Amino acid sequence: MAVRIRLKRMGAKKAPFYRLVVADSRSPRDGRIIEEIGTYNPLTQPAQINIDEEKALKWLQTGAKPSDTVRNLFSKSGILKKAHELKQEK
Repeated sequence: MAVRIRLKRMGAKKAPFYRLVVADSRSPRDGRIIEEIGTYNPLTQPAQINIDEEKALKWLQTGAKPSDTVRNLFSKSGILKKAHELKQEK
């Protein structure tokens, strides 16, 4: 099973709000998820990003692939750097 970390769109029309979720790559964008690991609100200035770092690192180490947007969010919050450092220690 290919697992992806991606965004699930929530909120009203023209007022997007996203949840960062872990899901099977074959499931639809807003379909069934495995676990929710954070939120992202692009409308606030600056954009509000809340990520459970422990869950994100756990899923990255077990082989989940982040989408392009989630990869950028992880990079901004420093999670990719921590994941890389953990990989180097092993």
